[in-house]
Amino acid sequence: MAGQGTPATALLARRRITHRTYPYEVSADSPNYGALVAAALGVAPERVFKTLVADVDGALTVAVVPVTGELDLKALAAVVGGKRATLAERTAAERATGYVRGGISPLGQRRRLPVVVDASALAQPTVYVSAGRRGLQVELAPADLVALTDARTAPLAAAPA
Repeated sequence: MAGQGTPATALLARRRITHRTYPYEVSADSPNYGALVAAALGVAPERVFKTLVADVDGALTVAVVPVTGELDLKALAAVVGGKRATLAERTAAERATGYVRGGISPLGQRRRLPVVVDASALAQPTVYVSAGRRGLQVELAPADLVALTDARTAPLAAAPA
């Protein structure tokens, strides 16, 4: 796997967590990006999760939600005891996580941020999240994702607008 490693995959290997990586090709600027990634992987879209960085009352927080829905910012704020949440500025998210937009993984981030995983992940046998690089997903058990990130779980996804 030379040249394929990322901080996320290194963490999984170091902790001996069962996982598989999957490369794919989808333009990061494509509309309906998440559904296209699921199709490229040949998996149900509700098993593919996106990682979003939000600013909750001035503190960065990571939300992991299915690509089939949108992040409910009010729900995220409530879960972490905040009043108001907005999506973080791109540069702030990239600086804090060490990853670039389209490749932000909830795993192996530069700064350990609070993580909330949408509760729907727990109903899946495995989930797919970014492996820390555009065009690379990692499949792992949702319980491992929650444990590795010290995440809370809560309903975070709203139906797409």
